Amino acid sequence: MASSTRVPPTEVTGLYGALVKTMSRRMLGQVPDAVGVMWHYPALLKDLMRFGRRSESWNRLDPGLATLATMASAAAIGCSFCLDLHYFMSHDRGLDEGKAREVPRWRESTAFTPLERRVMEYAEAICRTPLTVTDEMSAALLDALGAPALLELTARIGAMNLTARSNVALGIRSQEFATSCGLPPLATVSPDGVAPA
Repeated sequence: MASSTRVPPTEVTGLYGALVKTMSRRMLGQVPDAVGVMWHYPALLKDLMRFGRRSESWNRLDPGLATLATMASAAAIGCSFCLDLHYFMSHDRGLDEGKAREVPRWRESTAFTPLERRVMEYAEAICRTPLTVTDEMSAALLDALGAPALLELTARIGAMNLTARSNVALGIRSQEFATSCGLPPLATVSPDGVAPA
């Protein structure tokens, strides 16, 4: 598959490059174009990967809610790479992939609890420009989750906002990780914002 990224991928070389390629193949079955794009500046890639690994140790927020929040953020921004990767990861981690696949049309779907809906609404509100987070929205989540989990939720959404916006700006798109493991396609929303029947 030819790359359609705005910065052409470069060859991933060296000892650290070999490690990154090995880890990518082990986790995803392939080396994503994003790695080749980011390899133009290996120190930046290394720092972003380090942050990603460290954020995986955060444990105040339910993992299912964390996945829904990051996917709702990616969907709000339009990052197909992020959506596909997190759908794949939800399958790989044993999370509810039925819910994960419905995230792009969460408002119309009947798959989600009221708390899950509040979490995804909050994720979308953070990703809008300007932000549309309200005092009521934050208070409801603070009451339901507690301060540590709300802080983690906000940080995860902020991190996904950075990643998704960067990927979209660089033209990094889905590489069909979910398809490679036999997952059904993600639900989609029609161009007018109404979920197909």
